[in-house]
Amino acid sequence: MSSSSPSFLNRERALLLLAGATAASVVPALWRRLQRRGVLPAAVGGTGGGVDETRSTTSSAGGGSGAYETRKAVDEYLQFHYGRPEDIMPYECGPKGALRFTQELALLCERHCGALQDFTGERGDTVALDIGCAVGGASFELARSFNHVLGIDFSQHFVNAANTMKERGWMRYSSVEEGELTAERVAAVPEDVDRGRVRFAQGDACNLPADLGQVDAVLAANLLCRLPDPSVFLRRLPSLIKPGGVLVLVSPYSWLPAWTDRQHWLGGYRDEAGKPVWSADTLTTLLSGDFTLVEQKDVPFVIREHRRKFQWGCSHAMVWRRK
Repeated sequence: MSSSSPSFLNRERALLLLAGATAASVVPALWRRLQRRGVLPAAVGGTGGGVDETRSTTSSAGGGSGAYETRKAVDEYLQFHYGRPEDIMPYECGPKGALRFTQELALLCERHCGALQDFTGERGDTVALDIGCAVGGASFELARSFNHVLGIDFSQHFVNAANTMKERGWMRYSSVEEGELTAERVAAVPEDVDRGRVRFAQGDACNLPADLGQVDAVLAANLLCRLPDPSVFLRRLPSLIKPGGVLVLVSPYSWLPAWTDRQHWLGGYRDEAGKPVWSADTLTTLLSGDFTLVEQKDVPFVIREHRRKFQWGCSHAMVWRRK
């Protein structure tokens, strides 16, 4: 019997669904492959194959794309991308400089995109891609400068929330205060942003559609170390970005086997000679043939878990211009 026949796929689907989270833990690679091919739903029972609905996205335990297919993940990222500074960080002693993450990302794209420096109008409309857009905060910030913005994320829950933000301009979310105590808040797109410039789609950064064409800017923020094989994504970029276009890669390089098999890490290990391998050096080696590095900087961010616990991170931003 062919492994692609309907009866085989139905039997395989039934066996995995019956096994539930146990099957997902035993054969995670097969589980993810069948989800991507549509044999299994993206999330079983709304949990992405046994993901703990109560676990914060700031936790380093576990991993996998299902971690973002929960209501808690959507709430945390709505607050991360759109929350008022006083709601995210109510303490004067806190890292206030980390509260403009999405705005800083968009500014990096704007500052170095050649098409935005052309005031003749001969280049036509400008197009930006926000790959790994989550709930769309940076996508809307990009729309301040770019005529068309497409946000792509693997999480259908995130894309659904981003589309709600586009259509309605706001969305309620729940912010954990302490234990089971929560506060209901509202995420809102800034009123001076043209939401009509932005659209969102579910997609895989390692398998981007061939018909995307070429764009003026690609932003990939806190994405690389959440991909199963980041080098596949990186190899796609030269054909995706126009000459003079900009690539903004931003990552904390938080490599974990639950997200990326160690053989696909870009850094964070020692080679056979015992020499440390750093992600930024690997990126430079992989990209320098097609891109010119024009800026590097540290971009801090903060994600609130509850009233008195936060994840502060400092991503490394590398800005590359297509040759």
